[in-house]
Amino acid sequence: MIKRGKPVPSRAIFVLFWSVLSSITPTITFAADWPNRNVTIIVPFGAGGNTDMMARLAAQELSQRFGQTFVVENHPSAGGALGTRLVATASPDGYTLLFAASSMITLTPLVQKLDFDPAKQLVPITNMGTGAQMLAIKRSLPVATLPDFLAYAKANPGKLNFTVAGTQNISHLAPVLLFARAGVDLVMVPAKSEPQAVSDLMSGLVDLYFGNASALLPHITSDKIRLIAVGTSHRLAAAPQIPAVAETMPGFEFSSWNGFLAPQGTPEPIVTAIRDDIAALAKRPEITDRLTSLGIVPGGLTKEQTEAVFQHDREAFAAAIKAARIPPPE
Repeated sequence: MIKRGKPVPSRAIFVLFWSVLSSITPTITFAADWPNRNVTIIVPFGAGGNTDMMARLAAQELSQRFGQTFVVENHPSAGGALGTRLVATASPDGYTLLFAASSMITLTPLVQKLDFDPAKQLVPITNMGTGAQMLAIKRSLPVATLPDFLAYAKANPGKLNFTVAGTQNISHLAPVLLFARAGVDLVMVPAKSEPQAVSDLMSGLVDLYFGNASALLPHITSDKIRLIAVGTSHRLAAAPQIPAVAETMPGFEFSSWNGFLAPQGTPEPIVTAIRDDIAALAKRPEITDRLTSLGIVPGGLTKEQTEAVFQHDREAFAAAIKAARIPPPE
């Protein structure tokens, strides 16, 4: 025989129902009337680069779309950790967003000791574009293709060099992993910035640079350097004659997802609204043309596509860090 407990008073049922309803109603209200004031977009880099440019394009669109001002704030720091932390620890109400490169999630935690976990405290929304990396060599070298360069480097171990725009970033780790997989030995010559790296390559001080396509494409007809490969999985629309590294080394890909992230717990309707609007923006012909001309693949990736990109990047950076013999952060 089943024993039945005392009946629950109707007032207790009402109180329980009201407490549950009141706990979810603010979230629903937040999503329904968002935004009703300015929204801050944190860019963890200085002004003027590709990430900042895309953030400002997106901010202008979102301001027009939602009738509130989306304000871009630059918070540059090593690895972008400062700006990323500001958003990771912000209230998840949709009024503080991050516009950053995927490396903030997939690389920075591998090389810096952080007091927060970007992978757990931030949710990717979508990207405005994917910045391509491009491999360039000085034209005076007796090679014209990536396979020829790798063969030449293998025949001349330690005699060639490459420059990087700072260390522990894509310009450093992409070529290191490429050289490790190809079994070649080049000497690293660090530069302080990408303009210096490009200048050193143009002047013949270094033999190779693996940098942003936006910085190298303007020199595609130069008699000083030769662009021989791109780091994206496929050739770029802006330079279809230049093969992808993956055509020589299957599976090799290094590029930079640039887009929006929000504090974990941000209401899904807000996340979806931003994702849908940015995806539509990235497909507009005038935006597509502008991004493509800079060597940027227009974005608008889905949640699942973004998760796949982040997983690939984590694995690629981990392999590159191992090849570069970079110790774990203390």
